[in-house]
Amino acid sequence: MEKKTTVGPKGQIVIPKDIRDKIGIKEYSEVIVDAVGDSVIIKKLKPASVTYVDYYCTTYSKKLTKRMDIKKLIEEQYERNILH
Repeated sequence: MEKKTTVGPKGQIVIPKDIRDKIGIKEYSEVIVDAVGDSVIIKKLKPASVTYVDYYCTTYSKKLTKRMDIKKLIEEQYERNILH
C-alpha cells in the first residue's frame, strides 16, 4: 500500500492514518528508521516485555496536566482492596 506524502522543512513526514492504523502506530509510538539503498524503511518498534503500568507511565502519562506516580496510586488501590 503506497501513499504519497511530503517532507516538511524540518525533515518530518506524516505517515498516512490508514497505514498507521494497519501497523498499529499510535501517538508516542517508537519506530526504527533505516536507509536501504535509496529507500527509507520505517518499522514499528515492538516494546520489550514491560508491565502494563510501565507502558502506561511512558505513553499515556505524557498527557497528564500534573505529575502523578501511577505505580503508587495502583499500589494504594491494591492495598485498599485487600484490607476491605
